[in-house]
Amino acid sequence: MADRNYFSGLISIFHGTSLPEPGFLAGYSALMKAFNLKAPRPESLAMISAKHKIANRDGWLIFSPRHQPDQTLIGHLIFALKYEGVDLYLIKQVFLAAGKSEVTNLVKRTPNGKYVRRIWLLYEWLFNERLEIPDLAQGNYVKLIDERLQYASKSPTKSSRHRITNNLPGVPEFCPLIRRTEILDKYIDSRLSEKLKKIINGVNPIVIARAASHLQLKEANASYAIEGERPLHRQAILWGLTIGKSGPSKITQEELVRLAQIVLGGGKTPVAGYRRQQGFIGEHDYLSGMPIPDHISARWEDLEGLMDGLIKTAESLETDNQFDTVLAAAIVAFGFVFIHPFADGNGRLHRYLIQYLLHRKGFIPKGQVIPVSAIILNQILNYRRVLESFSLPRLPLIEWKPAPDNNVQINNETGDLYRYFDATQQAEFLYSCVLETIEVTIPEQINYLQKYDRMKAFLDDFVPLADNMVSRLVHFLNEGKGHISKWVKDHELKEFTESEVLEIEAKYQQIFGSDQLPIASGY
Repeated sequence: MADRNYFSGLISIFHGTSLPEPGFLAGYSALMKAFNLKAPRPESLAMISAKHKIANRDGWLIFSPRHQPDQTLIGHLIFALKYEGVDLYLIKQVFLAAGKSEVTNLVKRTPNGKYVRRIWLLYEWLFNERLEIPDLAQGNYVKLIDERLQYASKSPTKSSRHRITNNLPGVPEFCPLIRRTEILDKYIDSRLSEKLKKIINGVNPIVIARAASHLQLKEANASYAIEGERPLHRQAILWGLTIGKSGPSKITQEELVRLAQIVLGGGKTPVAGYRRQQGFIGEHDYLSGMPIPDHISARWEDLEGLMDGLIKTAESLETDNQFDTVLAAAIVAFGFVFIHPFADGNGRLHRYLIQYLLHRKGFIPKGQVIPVSAIILNQILNYRRVLESFSLPRLPLIEWKPAPDNNVQINNETGDLYRYFDATQQAEFLYSCVLETIEVTIPEQINYLQKYDRMKAFLDDFVPLADNMVSRLVHFLNEGKGHISKWVKDHELKEFTESEVLEIEAKYQQIFGSDQLPIASGY
């Protein structure tokens, strides 16, 4: 490999897209070119400008000529780790292309270097294979993940062999990473969990319990609606109750199978385990029936290993009290839906896992629900874009052809595509949904129930009604924006005088003002 050319020369096009300005590749981009690697393009790549400036533009980190790395494998690897962070998929592809002997030799030359030690540990961690290099006898420990660039585990392990603090937030079988961004830092600093507790404190516990019940149903109905399904009311209630009790039972393969059976309505064909055929999301050509995939799921042959890794990572993130809860939920829940381990029900289980992590890490009180599915349903195009940001760049890397049953047949190894990915977009999207539920949805729900109780108290004194009639009457008023239609007066309220109806309307308008309850939210 000594004659490999790591120097790009002055270029203006990389992988079919224009650079912001002519420049030289550096770090991961240079390694991708030198080894002709096929990989999902990272959100940002690095280049060296011919001008003396540093910028971040159009998906490129632009560095000045003084940052130009040595035009060697180790030079570009060190540059990547220093300025771009850890990309486990690309690093593993580089190691595979370079070969074990070259990696061993470059480590042997300067085994005490802080970036070389990181490279050494990463090789052994990724391949579970020991290089023929003796343990380091001394040296200060350095963190594997630079927390200025990416979010890292707060419960790291120490490797005395490499003198490295391994703060990767996952295990070799499953370890997505999240880049540190201003958006995410702002979300984290807003302490949404504390805001939620302040909202709940001081409110009548009975109102909070009723709000939780309504929000569970809202979450369940919305989660089915995202999939284009409308469950039976009892099925939605059952799934809502399941979501509300998502904390106590730890996630295992058996627990996921149980949940899949519930979410699919306990159909005639029981869910026995992970799927045993390939899978994709998309359409079939209406003439030939051939698959037109938007997303190709992980190979069924890889599911046991991928899901074991996901479950281990979930357990690790649960017990890491200082690792942000919403980031943990994004890693686990989106990782699950990208793997797609079941034949059906994956989307609803993916959104269940969000609630699971929020409960397990104490972000929300026991019994409460953050109805993120309702927000997702209102932002369905953004949600699809976030899913596609993972799926579409990976489609060209999966060698597939139509199977005889019009499924897909996958002809190459794809496990690492689902094992190592950048979950930054997913984390930012999920945090935006959690923010809206805490600042808008939950306060609105509590406010509505408090106003409902005031209206009920008025009706009980004014003209006593059965509880179900009070609910129907408020529903009619809500539909009519404070007014009762002639049909309702003639059929439902024919015992009421016109003056009584007017007084009821006036009281409703006084209590509720311009507040309106979404009709389809399950009240």
